[in-house]
This record gives sequence, C-alpha cells and structure tokens, in this order.
Amino acid sequence: MPSAGLAPRRVVQLSALSAMFAAFAAQLAGALLPNVPMFVAATAAGLSLDLYLQRKQPGLLSLLGKIRFDVTVRQLLRDMLILVGLLRVEGINPLREQSPLTIALLVLYALHFLCQAVAVMVRRSRTMPIVTRNIDTSALGLSAAPPRILSRRPGHRLLTFSVPATAGLMVTAITRDALWGGLGLGVALALALAGTVYLGTWLLPGKRSANEKRTLEWLDEWLAAYEPTVGMYFSGGTTSAYQANMWLSTLAALDGNPIIVLRERFMVQKIDATDVPIVCIPKVAHLMHLEHSTLKMLLHPANSGKTSQVLRIPSIKHAFINHGESDKLSSCNPYAKAYDEVWVAGPAARERYQLADIGVEDKDVVEVGRPQLAPIRPYAGVPTGEYTTVLYAPTWEGWTNDPGNTSVILAGENIVRELLADPKVRLLYKPHPMTGSVDPRAARANERIKAMIVEANGRRGGDRPGPEAAEELQRATAELNQLTSTAFGPSADESERMLLQGSPESGRAAAVAAATAAWEAAYWASFPEWEHQIITAARPAIYTCFNQADLLISDVSSVVSDYLTSEKPYAVANTSGMAEEDFRVGFPTVRAATILEPEATGVPALLEAVRNPEKDTLAAARAELKEHLLGPSDPPSLVRFNEAALALCAKADERRARMAARLASEIPAQREDAEETETAMSEEERELEPNGASEDVTA
Repeated sequence: MPSAGLAPRRVVQLSALSAMFAAFAAQLAGALLPNVPMFVAATAAGLSLDLYLQRKQPGLLSLLGKIRFDVTVRQLLRDMLILVGLLRVEGINPLREQSPLTIALLVLYALHFLCQAVAVMVRRSRTMPIVTRNIDTSALGLSAAPPRILSRRPGHRLLTFSVPATAGLMVTAITRDALWGGLGLGVALALALAGTVYLGTWLLPGKRSANEKRTLEWLDEWLAAYEPTVGMYFSGGTTSAYQANMWLSTLAALDGNPIIVLRERFMVQKIDATDVPIVCIPKVAHLMHLEHSTLKMLLHPANSGKTSQVLRIPSIKHAFINHGESDKLSSCNPYAKAYDEVWVAGPAARERYQLADIGVEDKDVVEVGRPQLAPIRPYAGVPTGEYTTVLYAPTWEGWTNDPGNTSVILAGENIVRELLADPKVRLLYKPHPMTGSVDPRAARANERIKAMIVEANGRRGGDRPGPEAAEELQRATAELNQLTSTAFGPSADESERMLLQGSPESGRAAAVAAATAAWEAAYWASFPEWEHQIITAARPAIYTCFNQADLLISDVSSVVSDYLTSEKPYAVANTSGMAEEDFRVGFPTVRAATILEPEATGVPALLEAVRNPEKDTLAAARAELKEHLLGPSDPPSLVRFNEAALALCAKADERRARMAARLASEIPAQREDAEETETAMSEEERELEPNGASEDVTA
C-alpha cells in the first residue's frame, strides 16, 4: 500500500498527463474540422500546461523524456498541428502567406539548437576539474553564471521563446491575416538570436574561467601556500553527509592546518557550516596532486568505493574514525585493515575488532574517545517537571538485512503506543534519516508512527507559548541561516558558488556556535511542554535531543553509545529474536540498558524506574559501561584525539625522511655506476679503434 503522501502526487501527475493528451487531441480535432475556437483554445491550453509543468512537475516531464516524448518533441508536434490548422483554415493562402511563416518557424528551431550547442560549450568551459569552498579563488577568473533559462533549461527556453510565435499564429488563425503570425515569429526570432549571442559572451576571455591545466597549477600553488597537515577524506551518497558533518568541529580543533577532501561535486554544498577549506577532486588522476603537498594524514569517517583511490598515495597516512560505533556487524568491516590505524572510542571497540578477527591488528587500534560528545550534558537526576521526556530514536534497516537492525518494523508502533498511553510522557520521535530507504515496511511503519503521534497531540491540550516565541524562533532561524549558508541566485552554478564561497570571515565559527545555541533555545521554547514532537529535519541535532530527554529508547546503534556519555537511563529494543541473556552477551552496548521485547510491555515499568531513583538499578552499570565504550574522561577526548593525530603525522614525517635519505644515497651510487660504465665504454672504444683502422686500410 503506498504511503499517504504519494497518492495525491500520483493523482496530480495522472491528471496532468490526461490534460496534456486531451489538449493534443483537441488541437488535432480543431485543426482537421476545422474549428478555430477549439483549435486556438487547445493550442493555448497545451502550451500553458507545458510551461506550468516545467516549474511544478519536472519529475513527470523527465519520465516523458524517457519514452522519447520530451519537450522538443511535444512543442514540435504542437507547431506541426498549428501549421496543419492554418492550412485547413479558409482565407489563408498556403503559398504566399503560410510558406514564409513555415520558413520562419524552421529558422526558430535552428536558432534553438544553435543556442543549445552554445549552452553545452559554456557549461563545459565552466565545469572546473575541482570544486572548492572556504578558499579564495579570485586567481581562477571565475564569473557569475549565465541565466539558467539559456544555459541549463533548454525545454523551458524553447517553450518561452515559442510563446510570442504561438500567440501570433493563433491571431492569424482567428483573423486570417498572416501579418500577426509574422510579427509573433519575428519577436520569437529576435529573442532566440539575442539569447544565443548573449550566452556566447561567456565564451569570451572576459568571462571564461581558467582551463584545466591552469586550475590544477593553481591547486598546487594553493596547497604549497596553505601547507595542509591533517585532513578528512569523504565520499558518499546524497544522504550520507551527516557521517562527515559530525566530525567538523573535531577537525577544526586539531593542531595544524586542516582540510576536507571530497570526491562528489554535490557534496560540497551538503557539508555543514565550517571554516575548514574544502576541496572536491572528482578525478583520480587529479587526486594525485595531494601526493606532492604537505598533507600528512587523512581521517576517514566512512568506507566507500573511492577510498581505495586515495589509499594509493604513499606519502599520506590514513586513520579510520567511523561515523559512530555500535555492536552491529557493520562496525567491524574488513575494509578497516586497509588503513594505517583504526581509531576507536574505547576498550569495547578494540575488543570488538579482535573478536571479529577480520585482520585488524591490535597495535593499529588507537583509543581516542568521542570528542564531538562534549555538548551532551551529564545526568542531573530524575525528571523534575510535570512531564517525562522520552526520545525514541530508532536506527534504519541497514544494507546487511541483519535481523533486528531497526525496531521500527516489529516494535516501533507498540513502543510509541505504550508511551502515548502515559499522560505524563512527552515523546520526541527522531527516526534515522535513511529509514525506509531499503525496506518499504520500515517506510510504512514510520508513517503510521507519525500519524499516531499527530493523533495523540490532537487529544491533548494546554497553554501554548505566545506569539513572541514563534517570532524569536523565526529571528534565530534567519540569523543562523545567514551565517551557515550563502545566498545563491537561481542561476548559480558550481563556478559561481566557488566565487561566492571564498575565504570565510574572521570569527565566523564562533558566531555560528553562538547562533546555533540561540536557535536551539528558541526552538524548544516555541513548543508547549506537553506536546509530542516529530523531528525529521537536520535541526535540531541528535545531541540537542539528548539534552532534552530523560530517557532514550533506541536500537543497537551508535546512538546508544553516544547517549551513554550522559549516564541517563536508556532502553534498547530487542527485535533480533534472541533471548535477552544472549542479546546482552552479543551486544555489549546494551549491558546497562532495559531490554524491551517487540510487544513493548515493559515500557510502564521502565518509566517508573526513570521517575524513581530507588528503582533505577542500572545507574552504576551505566557509569562502568560508559568508560568501557568511550574511554576515560581524563585526559579529555579531544586531547587524546589530537595527540593521536600528531603521532600519525610524525609517522608520515618519518617515512618521508626515510625516503629522502634513501633517494639521497641512491643518487651518488647511480652517478658512480654511470661514470664507471662510461669509462669502461671509452676504454673499449679505444681498444677497438686501431683494429678498425687497419681493417679499413686492408679493405
């Protein structure tokens, strides 16, 4: 059964398709009968609908393109029917009046295809071999992008330039006067010609960006001037940016000059606000420019197919830091043995790698803690307010199809139902952003859970914050957006974004931190304390939700490990089919948790333990497990992380020194061998020279 949000969209799409084909049918009928009112109305309706769909339903039009019924074919069919209609209308001379109109229409299409050819050349000239952010690129001669209707929207351009031509031809059909059609076509031709010439100015030296060779030379110059030492390497899909974003604050706090290296062009804009320079290098050949830079080590938050490409660079050391630790099998990927070191939070992960026996040697595992957990506030005792805030944050179904990856399918509705049944519970529901991306059952269960929460809010009531709270949130949102994003025009392309997102202003990072804190305070203050919340946007972040919660309910995931830093009570849903004892043994992160079965019958007792400290028998176990999972609190995690980075950088320096010494010792030896060879050859030539002369004389 499709989700509730898809059905209306499909109805709209089917209605639009039906209307489009009905317009073509009516236009054909009006042309053949001929029936001028029907003919004119159908033509105008078809063109208007196509223009509307260009803006509102681009997905539907892309589907039509897959069956070879794209915008060019549709407009060509529409214009052919116009010509047929004009032939059938009495009072218009086909040879003397319609032939010039037909020729002008053909010239219009020729200009359209010429403009498209120019657009392709402009786009190619503006596609840089690299994409940057937070770097001054003024030396590359970047310029603002041309209007997108000329450069990137050929269908919209064709329809727009066809409007005056179609209007003039329709007036001709009504009045039988070809002059109107000529005027309309003249306006369309003038627009198409002017647009093509204007677009062509981006191929002139004044607007043309640096070519590939010059851009790569600039990259080498920038790397030499900036002298990066430690970086983060990331490659992933459209929904995976969170894996890199969680490490931004840690990377920025390390000693040395940090850099972020990306591989996908779209990812540049998905990385959160940061002052760290970002360089996207899509091609493997260009990636090798890092080998000759001062970059000593790269941090890897995730494994990807493109990771092996950067591992080829021998001058750079590599550390796998993952994007969260849990007891799931995916946390111990055999790929990890490809890195120089594997950095983990605490002893639990070290043990996990050794038990997995995947080839990661214990000497290569480094315990660094989790520096980004610093904003999580520690446990302050039982709830003191009227409501107990429960955060239900299930993970997604994963790629491995392991049983019990997510509780959403088997237990989610039961858990939420039990929580909503308690009048003193305030529920925060924050599902994983990839929930339902693999298993449709998870997507459907997720929608049902949201509907349950909305319905429960409808049965509740109470005082709400005044309008000033919403105004403060709006103000805080505007301030934060201004600091964390760049205002781009609708036509902006990669080159223009590189131009606008140059070196960040001094002090921006501190301003962003202050604005984020203000936004979070305004966000929570804008809702009544009795109202349940469904949180699916990137903001508020999961750690902010931790600080609001008195209790976490989740699955076996990194969310549990991170939440343990607060030492607050937590529960884990067991949907694996394992007995509770086996579940606790198999997944160490749940040792200090309350285990919930799929029926969720243990929720009332769990809430009672949260509200009454004497019934909380797991407090000591949580403190012990916290250190086992995350390592000691002293020295702080960031200090240990930075020390590990400096140590790995030192190993890179040692290797470079060894290679330089080896090269220095090999060059004199090679020179000496060459000199000996040259001497031996000279002596041999001298010995052979007299014999050769006598032979010549004898001959």
